[in-house]
Amino acid sequence: MARWQPDAPGRLADAALDLFEEHGYENTTVIEIAERAGLTKSTFFRYFPDKREVLFGGGTVTGLLVEGIAAAPPAAGPLDAVADALDALGRTFFTVDRREFSGRRQAVLNANTELREREALKRIDLTASMIEALNRRGVPSVTARVAAKLGTLIWEIAYDQWIDTNNSEGFGPLARQALADVRAAGAVC
Repeated sequence: MARWQPDAPGRLADAALDLFEEHGYENTTVIEIAERAGLTKSTFFRYFPDKREVLFGGGTVTGLLVEGIAAAPPAAGPLDAVADALDALGRTFFTVDRREFSGRRQAVLNANTELREREALKRIDLTASMIEALNRRGVPSVTARVAAKLGTLIWEIAYDQWIDTNNSEGFGPLARQALADVRAAGAVC
């Protein structure tokens, strides 16, 4: 692969995922990832601080969720603002062309304790970012915490369904269904 080709971060992520599947996360080096992508080690480190982060999108999902919460209609309640942000995430990030990569990525994460721990920390950061975004909308602290934690749960449910190869539904509709299911569960609890 020529070094001048565009989308170095995407190429690095694809190369890393391939190598993690072939040799295991622990047995893959940054140099191997860079070489597979047709890039240099220094190019790798320009985009990612370490080989773990190549699978975590550099905060893209968090940024999109925060933007989506901020862009929600002013009259939207806290959970509806989060749902609007999840819809936007489905339109811009969790697209059909990312489904296969995401499913493969999740399999690699599931096979490695260090990566599962990193994923858990990323979800904590995601929740904290949603809380802050809701606070900026004037949502009281406790309400923002509840809405953000429910939003993270909704995201997890929708994501797990979205990466399932037997499912062809888009992320946004799955998130809306998960929201309805969470609301229904809350009504009976």
